[in-house]
Amino acid sequence: MHDVVVVGGGPSGATAAEDLVRSGHSVALLDREGRIKPCGGAIPPRLMQDFHIAEDQLLTKVTTARMISPTGRHVDIPIENGFVGMVDRKDFDPFLRERAAEAGAEYFTGTFVRIERPEGSPVVIYRDKATQEERKLPCKLVIGADGAKSRVGLAEVKDADKVPLVFAYHEIIKAPPKTEVYDPVRCDVIYDGAISPDFYGWVFPHGDSASVGMGSEQSSVDLKKATAALRTASGLDHCETLRREGAPIPLKPLDCWDNGKDVVLAGDAAGVVAPSSGEGIYYAMVGGRVAATACAATLASGRVKDLKLARKLFMREHKMVFRVLASMQNAYYRSDNRRERFVSLCHDVDVQRLTFEAYMNKKLVRARPMAHLKIGIKNMAHLTGLVKANHV
Repeated sequence: MHDVVVVGGGPSGATAAEDLVRSGHSVALLDREGRIKPCGGAIPPRLMQDFHIAEDQLLTKVTTARMISPTGRHVDIPIENGFVGMVDRKDFDPFLRERAAEAGAEYFTGTFVRIERPEGSPVVIYRDKATQEERKLPCKLVIGADGAKSRVGLAEVKDADKVPLVFAYHEIIKAPPKTEVYDPVRCDVIYDGAISPDFYGWVFPHGDSASVGMGSEQSSVDLKKATAALRTASGLDHCETLRREGAPIPLKPLDCWDNGKDVVLAGDAAGVVAPSSGEGIYYAMVGGRVAATACAATLASGRVKDLKLARKLFMREHKMVFRVLASMQNAYYRSDNRRERFVSLCHDVDVQRLTFEAYMNKKLVRARPMAHLKIGIKNMAHLTGLVKANHV
C-alpha cells in the first residue's frame, strides 16, 4: 500500500509526488501520458527559485510584453531587471515526472477509472495504457491532480463541477525570423473582441517555435477559426503548424478541495488558474506543494480535517491576487471599449512596474502608496468614462 496515490502527472501532480517522496512517503504517480495541455508556457523567476528549475529547461527568455488593443494600438512593457522564462509543456511536464520518479515516486501509465473502498481505505482503479486492463493501487490518501473537469474531483468532491471554464486552443508553429510584427523575445497579448469576446489571444515565443492561441468562456466561439484570424492578423498564417491543442481551463478556485476523508485536489482540478492572465503553471505547482503538505500532515496526525490545509495555505498566500485579477477581468474584458481603455491604462509606467513586480514575485506590491493612488484614480477615470478610451 502506498501512502499517497497522485492522479495526474502535470506540474501540480509531479510536484506533489516529488515533495511527498522527499519527505519520506511512499507515492504512486499515475499519468495517462500522450496529452499536451495548451499553454503559453510562461514561468516567472519565482517559480524557478521555489521549485529548482534550471535555465536549461527554458526555450527562451522574454524581456518585453506587448499589449495590443482592438484598434491595433499597442504598448511595449519592458521586464526590468529580469525575464520571463518560456517552456513547452511537451518537454516540461515529462521532465517534472522524471524528476519525481528519480526522487522515488513509483510511476504508472494509465487512465484513472474510479476509487473503491472495499476495506475502508481507498483503492485507485486505473486502466493500464499498455494492456488496457484494470489495475489497482491501494493507498491511504489520493491527490486528484488530473486537470480541469477532474474525474477524481467529479467523483469525490462536492461542487467540483461548478467551476467556470475558459476553453483554450493554441497552435504551435515554426517560428519565423524576427520581423516588425514578431519578436522572439517578446510576448504579444491581444485584447480584441474579434479574436476573443471575453478573454484574449496570445503569441508567445518558444525559441524555434511559437504558441499562438486564444480562449473564451463562450461555447459558441469557434476557437480554431479565431486562432486562424489571429495568425493572419499577426502575420503568422504562412508559418508551418507543428501541433494543435485544446482544453478547458478553470478560472476560479473551488470552495472545497477535499472530500473530508481521503481525497484532496490540486492544480487545475482545484481551479487554481489566475483570472485575467490565465497563468497556471506556477499556481499549479504551488497547489501540488500545498496538497502534499496537507497529505503529510494528515498521515502524521491521523486527522482528516488536515486535508483542508491545502486550500487554507494556498488562499492565505494568493487569495488577494486572485481577487484583484478577477475584478480586473470583470471590469475590462466585457467590451472592446473597455479593452481599449485597459491598454491605455497599461501605458502608465507605474502600472507596468507594479504589474511585473507582482507577476515576478507573486505578491501584491505595496511599497509605493502614491503609485497605487495614481493608478486607482486613472482606473476609475476609465471605468466611469471620464476620459476617452484611447487616453493614456
